[in-house]
Amino acid sequence: MENFNFKVETNILFGKGQVSKLPNVLNEFGKNVLLVYGGGSIKRNGLYDTIQELLGKDFNLFELSGVEPNPRVSTVRKGAELCREHHIDVCLAVGGGSTIDCTKAIAAATFYQGDPWDFTSDSRLVTQALPIVTILTIAATGSEMNGGSVLTNADTKEKLSFGSRKVVPKVSILDPTYTFSVPNYQTLAGSSDILSHLFENYFNKTTDTMVQDGIAEGLMRTVYHYTPIALENPENYDARANLMWASSLALNGLTGSGKSGIWSCHGMEHELSAYYDITHGIGLAIITPRWMKHILSEKTAERFAEFGHRVFDLEKDTNPMKTAEKAIELTYQTFKEWGVPMTLGEVGIDNKLLDEMAEQTVKHKELTTEAYVSLEKEDVLAIFEASLKEMTF
Repeated sequence: MENFNFKVETNILFGKGQVSKLPNVLNEFGKNVLLVYGGGSIKRNGLYDTIQELLGKDFNLFELSGVEPNPRVSTVRKGAELCREHHIDVCLAVGGGSTIDCTKAIAAATFYQGDPWDFTSDSRLVTQALPIVTILTIAATGSEMNGGSVLTNADTKEKLSFGSRKVVPKVSILDPTYTFSVPNYQTLAGSSDILSHLFENYFNKTTDTMVQDGIAEGLMRTVYHYTPIALENPENYDARANLMWASSLALNGLTGSGKSGIWSCHGMEHELSAYYDITHGIGLAIITPRWMKHILSEKTAERFAEFGHRVFDLEKDTNPMKTAEKAIELTYQTFKEWGVPMTLGEVGIDNKLLDEMAEQTVKHKELTTEAYVSLEKEDVLAIFEASLKEMTF
């Protein structure tokens, strides 16, 4: 295990009715509030009206709506301008990871003289940020409890990230009932995203990290157990609550601290969604089993076998390769059983730009030196090509 600095500053208010505490939470920071949200689901499920009732009399609410599923830097620029114009004291992000990621960039860009896209090249440019409060409406990215943000530049077809403790949310309200109305497609995409965060930290070059890995394994089992229940009965509170909390814990530092390296599947998927604007979790589900199969070797078989044993309860075989192959097959088949479209063609991607996206992947991520298993452009291209067709075992 490597040296690390672990600090989680977010105050989590978890459970039914916690939104009633919103006025007291915001009052700590000021009266001018920028409300940031996406496509309008918070109006359909009544959350928007609840916020208006709670804050309308005592706070000055300004709104930025229409945040994209892959939030664009152009929207960040609009938000930062609103903050400067109206002397915003605190940003309130209501929605999922995209809305929260966009809000983080807005909070930092408010105090930055250059273009917020610069953050994706150098996170140190984030020197100050407005305080952020979130109300989470989908279990997926974990952005409600960390300092990471992913932005898309439509002009350059780039999807890149930045990270800073300056933009870690101060308070996050997690009420599982707000996820009851999430469509099944977004539910399974969110669960796929949670699993990918866990996979990326779990399959890592750093050894002897039993604490982190044990937490990750428990969270994986949680996601595998409760996702089918939530898909079958969207208003099952316990299923939604466990998925929501698993989302936060998967990417708040618990499973990744003490480890180092580059995330392979996220690097590849970011190119897919930058070029084709697909749902992030779906792209990850498509890519992940192909990546697993591509890097499976005598060197990695033991790790995949351990994953299969601890997460899927596979019996240990004298030949780790057999257990590893079965674990990868179960990873793929589970996504299919949930209803994830498991080929690129099903999400509108053909082979025309695969070579270009493979080139961009290795340009943006140091996969050749920092990945769990080194990947060259040819490896990334092979994984993309394998994702065009169904997997066979």
